[in-house]
Amino acid sequence: MVRKSHFDPQRVREEIAIAAARLIAEDGLDYSTAKRKAARQITGEARLAGEWLPGNDQIEEEIREYQALFQSESQPLLLRRLREAALDWMQRLAPFNPYLTGAVLSGTAGVHSDVHLQMFHDNSKEIAIYLLNARIQYDVTETRHFAGRGDVETLSFLWRPASTPNQTEPGAEPVGIHLALYTTDDLRGAVRANARGRQARADARAVQALLDASQPLAHPASH
Repeated sequence: MVRKSHFDPQRVREEIAIAAARLIAEDGLDYSTAKRKAARQITGEARLAGEWLPGNDQIEEEIREYQALFQSESQPLLLRRLREAALDWMQRLAPFNPYLTGAVLSGTAGVHSDVHLQMFHDNSKEIAIYLLNARIQYDVTETRHFAGRGDVETLSFLWRPASTPNQTEPGAEPVGIHLALYTTDDLRGAVRANARGRQARADARAVQALLDASQPLAHPASH
């Protein structure tokens, strides 16, 4: 246990948040894993009491600062491509009431990020049938319910946007798409905004507004 006489909890939280943000931005770790690994790096302790650990909102802000400092050229272009891929699939899956969530919505998506969609429909088999008819090979996994009520079935697949035929372009790798299957009743569940007022999920109209608010980055002219 960290001795309070030697450390200031606020400073420890800040250092852990900075280290965790780097692990997420560079290595693609999830928040929980990055927080634990960063805590060990900073304090040398395997377990810490909650007062010594930063919240996810604090880590998210550190990710934004890290990306602004070290990924300012690549990250905005990658984020836009991921949001375009998300909107494309949200439009395809419109009958199943899709919502975007995760780092692609918050704006902190990086090279390791996937598109996470929450689907609110009472017949999940129809979504699976749609993918089969579209010749999309998917895996069935599970995702933690956003309200903490167990796990929900999730259909996951890789997809390469048609707008990036050149596989040597930055961010031209296939995009991971994850469809977490909820019922329509789940949509009524309260999803609170974080400390910065950012919403946890967004419909297609909101995602389109995010794209409209950002200007596409022009590719440098070839000589």
